[in-house]
Parts: sequence; C-alpha cells; structure tokens
Amino acid sequence: MTSEPEQQWGVGIQDAFQRLWTPHRMAYIQGENKPTGPGADDGCPFCSIPAKSDEDGLVVKRGEQVYAVLNLYPYNGGHLMVVPYRHVADYTDLTEPETTELAALTKQAMTALRTASGAHGFNIGMNQGTVAGAGIAAHLHQHIVPRWGGDTNFMPVVGHTRVLPQLLADTRKMLAEVWPTA
Repeated sequence: MTSEPEQQWGVGIQDAFQRLWTPHRMAYIQGENKPTGPGADDGCPFCSIPAKSDEDGLVVKRGEQVYAVLNLYPYNGGHLMVVPYRHVADYTDLTEPETTELAALTKQAMTALRTASGAHGFNIGMNQGTVAGAGIAAHLHQHIVPRWGGDTNFMPVVGHTRVLPQLLADTRKMLAEVWPTA
C-alpha cells in the first residue's frame, strides 16, 4: 500500500508517519516536581505524597515503614514504586524494619498486579544515584514494572511512546481493591 505523505504542519520534515503526541511527558522531561536539592525539605515528592489522600497521591498501599505508589510517569500500566517514608538515598542506609517491609510490599505488589492485570513477569529494581539513572536520587524507591508477553511493541521501540490503556486513578483503585492483606 502506498500513499502520498499527508501534509502535517509543524512536524519538521514531511513524511508518511502519523504523530501520537504525548504532551504530558514534557513535565517529566523538564523536571517538574523534581526536588531542588537533596534534603527532605527541598521539594521531594516522595516526602509530600504520604500527606495526601490515597487517591490524590496515587498511593495503593500504606505500610508502617514504606508505601506503594503508582509511578506518575510509568514505563507500563501498573508501574508501581515502593518508597520508604523516611527520606533516605542509599539502600544500605535502610533500617532492618524498612528493608523487611520494602521486600514484603514488593511481593504484595507482584501478587496484586498478577491478580488485577494478569502480568506475566516483572522488572524490579532501584537506581542508586543520578549516574545510575535515578530520577529522584535523594529518596530511595524501588520500581515494580509489570510485563506481558509481546509488550515490547513498536510504540516504545520506534515511537518512543508508551501506550497506557487506563487512567492512573483507575489503576490505583483496581490495585488497591485486590492488594493482599499479608
């Protein structure tokens, strides 16, 4: 099938590609909501989220030491983070209770994501330090990214765009409803 390139104003060189715009990503690219410094009082979003309602903060589960929250800029639908309440940057600085609960909520997150969305697998990890890719290096957070067979499609590979089939508020509600009790 051949067709003439469609006239598209403002997209640079004319070609046959359609554009899927994701203007909400500019907030992340431009560093919106990023801390101004390393301290807890320097605008750390992970320190301010616990003061919000679960719905407003996208919190799925609150523990005593850590909480689980949806990533505002997810790699995949259901992308969660487990975050200590305490403003701490390095994994080795966690207390034993924080380490234990971080592991427990990670396991519970996997169970909830399997139940709610049938996730086939997971990418789990944390980036320690800016040079390792941490977007907010001053406050440790562990990512739980659900994966499905065939989810590496052309959109993220070619289009550099993630397609999320559900609003974050709806994902938060769905996961909170199936979160395991232990």
